[in-house]
Amino acid sequence: MARHIVKGDMVKVLAGDDRGKVGEVMAVYPSRGKVLVQGVNRVYRHLRPSRKHPQGGRIQKEMPVHISNVLPVDPKTDQATRVGVRINADGSKERIARKSGESLGIMRKAK
Repeated sequence: MARHIVKGDMVKVLAGDDRGKVGEVMAVYPSRGKVLVQGVNRVYRHLRPSRKHPQGGRIQKEMPVHISNVLPVDPKTDQATRVGVRINADGSKERIARKSGESLGIMRKAK
C-alpha cells in the first residue's frame, strides 16, 4: 500500500503531546504504520553502566508516532497539507500537495 509520507519529508504533527511540531522524517515503518520524526516524541532511556556507556544515566531518543498523526508540509505555503497523486505523461506517479498543487516528489518512475 502506498504511503503519503516518505523518508526525508518535512511533516507536521497533528495529535499527541507534540502537536504542532515540525520535523524531518528519519524512517518509515510501513508494517507497523509508524514514522520516526526528528525531535518529536522524545523519551528517556535509563541505562545501567556498561562498556559502551561507562557512566550509565539517561539518554534521550525519538520514538515512532503513528502515520495518521502527521501530514507533509507544503513547500509553497509551509502548512500541513493532504497528499494527492498526479500521473505524468511518461507514466510516472508524482505526489502533490492538495493545497497548492506543488510537487512533493516522484513516487514511482515509469517502467
